[in-house]
This record gives sequence, structure tokens and C-alpha cells, in this order.
Amino acid sequence: MKHDLPDQNSEPNLKNRGSAVALIPARYEATRFPGKLMQKLGDKTVILHTHDNTLATGLFDDVIVATDSEIIYKEITGNGGKAVMSKKQHESGSDRIAEAVAEMDFDIVVNVQGDEPFVQKEPLERLLAVFEGEKGNSVQVASLMQQLKEQKFIEDPNYVKVVVDVNMKAIFFSRSVIPYPRNTELKIPYYEHIGVYAFRKEALLNFTNWPITPLESAEKIECLRYLENGVSIKMVVTEYMGVEIDTPEDLARAEKLI
Repeated sequence: MKHDLPDQNSEPNLKNRGSAVALIPARYEATRFPGKLMQKLGDKTVILHTHDNTLATGLFDDVIVATDSEIIYKEITGNGGKAVMSKKQHESGSDRIAEAVAEMDFDIVVNVQGDEPFVQKEPLERLLAVFEGEKGNSVQVASLMQQLKEQKFIEDPNYVKVVVDVNMKAIFFSRSVIPYPRNTELKIPYYEHIGVYAFRKEALLNFTNWPITPLESAEKIECLRYLENGVSIKMVVTEYMGVEIDTPEDLARAEKLI
């Protein structure tokens, strides 16, 4: 099945979409790589790269790190950034930023994962653009994906795969290989879900009121909670978002890019 992808060279127009804040959830005790956000990458920590690169896009009315760690809090505020401490234990990054943004007055909330140190302007600009105009009024949640070209990454459960319909809305997310290549003659692209989301504030707050859903619990992929509750996710293709730091091996790959 071939999908007609949006023109990646068209200039996005960010007017008439309301105010936007970037929230960066930053948990210190990551399961697969504890303390990864405080690992040095070049001359900065991973979390500081993520914060500074998000701020440098100039797309947001504010950029704030939401963390459960005093170490990360001090790292951000000590380098001139804004951070808030979580008051509760949270199951997901979305729950953490929902707590932080509940009393803030913003229309759109962008969740930039703390382990995305190579944040760039263009993908975030395109993500925000889907909320514009009449078509944008119906978008509640949007996220990014990039094509996976190496088989080892397609088969790696640390890389979350996503399949979309003809309207670029997510059908399913999985750590398994989806779609399964039963027809070996069909050359279908595989996409990695990048953990950068944009939500209307109300959609994000609704998310936190829903219980964890069965597929979300099975796959350990939080955005499945939206699909299981009937909320579609608009996907936006980006050609490159760098390396997401999930494992020590990812950090080594990122160091080569630096």
C-alpha cells in the first residue's frame, strides 16, 4: 500500500494556531539506561542539549523541563533554563507534563522527550503546522515519524514502529515489525515513531484521566492509550531527528554525530 506523503519542501505557516509551549519530561531513573539524561554528550549533558536545541528553534512561547530529579532540575536552572519539579510519580512522560501544564495558559503543548538531544526546528515547525486552519481544528494529537532503512533497527524492539492510513493518521504502534512482510515482493516503507508529540491542552488533560489501556500496557507505548480511546494521532514525516538515547549503544552513536 502506497501512501501519498505531504510535500516535505512546502513552507509551513504557523499563524492561527494559538500559543505553544514545549514541555520536556525528564525522568532520571530510566529503566533501560538509568541516568542517561545526565550523561555527557560532547561538552553538555543529554538533557541540556535537548533543552537548548528546543529553545533555539524559536517556535515556542516557553520551554520548560518537567522532572522528578533535583539533579536534572539544577542542571537546567543552573544553566539559565526553566524547570519544574513533579509533585507525583508518573507512569508516562505525558502524565508528567500534564501535571506541569494544568495551570498554564497555552493552547498547544509539545512534548519533546528529554532523550532527543538532536532536536531541530523544521520537524517541530511541521508538527505545529498541522494544527492550523480549518483542517487543523480537528487535530487533537500529532506526532513525528522517520523512515527506518536498516533491517537491524526495523527488528529492534527498542525502535517503536508505526503504520498509518492514507490520511497520515496512525493505525497502530508496536515494538514488533509492523507491517509483517508476508508479501516479500512488496517494498513498503517502515517508520519509526519519534517520541515528540503535540497536543491540544484539553486532549492531554483527558489522557491523564483515562486508565492505562491493555495495548498500552502490553507494548509499553503510551500513545496507544489515545488510539484505544478513539482519539486519532496525526503523523508527520521527518527525514532526520538524530539519535534517541535509549541505551549506552545509542549514546555511542550520538557521540559520533557530535
